[in-house]
Amino acid sequence: MEPATVILLIFVITYVGIAIGRIPGLKLNRAGIALLGAIGMMIFGGVTTAQAVAYINWQTVCLLFGFFVISAQLRLSGFYDKVAAGFANRFGHPARFLLILMVITGGLSAFLNHDIVCFVFAPIVGVTLLRKQINPGPFLIALAISSNIGAAATLIGNPQNMLIGQIAHLDFGRYILWSSVPVIFAMGAAYGIIWLMSRNNLQASLPNQNESAQQTYPFNRVHTIKGIIILVVAIGLFFTSLPKEIIALAVAGIHLASTKFRTDDLLGLVDWPILVLFMGLFVVTGAFQSTGYGDHAVQWLAQGGFDLNSPFNLTLMTTVLTNLIGNSATVMLLLKIVNPANPVTSYILALANSFGGSLIIIGSVSNIIVVQQARGMGINISFWDFARLGFSVTLAALAGLLVWVVLLH
Repeated sequence: MEPATVILLIFVITYVGIAIGRIPGLKLNRAGIALLGAIGMMIFGGVTTAQAVAYINWQTVCLLFGFFVISAQLRLSGFYDKVAAGFANRFGHPARFLLILMVITGGLSAFLNHDIVCFVFAPIVGVTLLRKQINPGPFLIALAISSNIGAAATLIGNPQNMLIGQIAHLDFGRYILWSSVPVIFAMGAAYGIIWLMSRNNLQASLPNQNESAQQTYPFNRVHTIKGIIILVVAIGLFFTSLPKEIIALAVAGIHLASTKFRTDDLLGLVDWPILVLFMGLFVVTGAFQSTGYGDHAVQWLAQGGFDLNSPFNLTLMTTVLTNLIGNSATVMLLLKIVNPANPVTSYILALANSFGGSLIIIGSVSNIIVVQQARGMGINISFWDFARLGFSVTLAALAGLLVWVVLLH
């Protein structure tokens, strides 16, 4: 076969594997599949080492790494556990608890690793509600959904937004201003929908529950304050012309030179599989783009009347692909076939990708984390339980996004 055909075949197999989440007969996860796809491109697709390295967007990788270290420092300082336990101990009316949970989760997810936020908060929320004899299912689903929505508020809320911001050269402040209205609307709609659809199912008895044995970290006030101050300074510098990845790496360097936390402990909390997934997908999509098949596909869609640069079409395609192949893979693919130089296109891609991740369980890693944490406590959140709330919330959020696009443009 010709090299271009081989590359196309490897590309399709890689993305199908990512969509399924595994390769039958193998123990691979999505990160392993992406890495294997990159290796296949180099062995069978004729991609040289120099080309593979050039395909990787190292600015995004460095930015991601820096924020993983920032999140790790705050995790080790006990910041996440302190916040989670604090609002859990102030449980009042379920409606108020739900509101506080979603606001805090969304706010933290806008500036920190939202997967870690979900990982820490899920056991606290689950145990608190079980002790109150309240069904924790809707609240845990709300935790995942609000983390997805909150992460859309900034260009550092999730890895996909970091990638979009780097490639499209988006202004940090302008993005926040543009995204704030659809994010606030989506959060409000999510709260209203989840409460109205769940309020009559809160007193279900859930016997034989096991409390999670998740590791917690003692609260260290000095290092928490240090981490928060450094994070605020870093965010402030994002409004300047300084390269974002250099700012993130500088902050990571400060935390690594710690008198309190060992380097192994900080790096042990870095989400290395996400970094591997991104680097593998950069190579796979870069090789695919070099064949010209992506451009042909866009032209074919355009001839059929489906213009991916149309706000509605881009929103629809982003949502569908996000739930088929995952957030990161979707953004990596679409950035190759739409015009990221148009800020509005990039804004829609970022928001639709995050909002669309709330549709079903596999739409976002944070959803999977919450469901798995719940299962460890004996709480079963079925595919239908999540989709029943996620579908309505996603439709409302995406509708708000499209209305905002129409109003402004």
